[in-house]
Amino acid sequence: MTTSTADLWDERGDQLSSLTTQFRDFGGLTRFAGPARTVRCHEDNVVLAALLETPGDGAVLVVDGGGSLHCALMGDRIAGLAVDNGWGGVIINGAVRDSAALAALPIGIKALGVNPRKSGKAGAGEADVELRFGDAVIRPGAMIHADEDGVVVDR
Repeated sequence: MTTSTADLWDERGDQLSSLTTQFRDFGGLTRFAGPARTVRCHEDNVVLAALLETPGDGAVLVVDGGGSLHCALMGDRIAGLAVDNGWGGVIINGAVRDSAALAALPIGIKALGVNPRKSGKAGAGEADVELRFGDAVIRPGAMIHADEDGVVVDR
């Protein structure tokens, strides 16, 4: 990604949505972009992990974990799957763990915070659904742009 989110907003603000959710950067890359794939899950990362085991083709996985910081939805093992399978980045409306290891990976990862607690493994969740959080709607296939200033969604 070469154009900053601020420059994109200046050029095309009326065509974009800006996520108001205040994410922190955890991955080794702070700038990334790609078409959205989506997961909705609450304190259970089975669906998220299964999707990251498939070819990402540069897509950005946007995960709505309901803003929960009770447990981590992704750690170094699952983030490694994203790297190995060619995902462009991961944005989690929830927590991650293994933050030092995540920082060494060549992928963009944004999340709300950290918690060492593992998530549940019941398989609750759904993939490729419309998400609504941070004053934005994220549909599968929408272009996601992320950098140090935040996340914008091409509506």
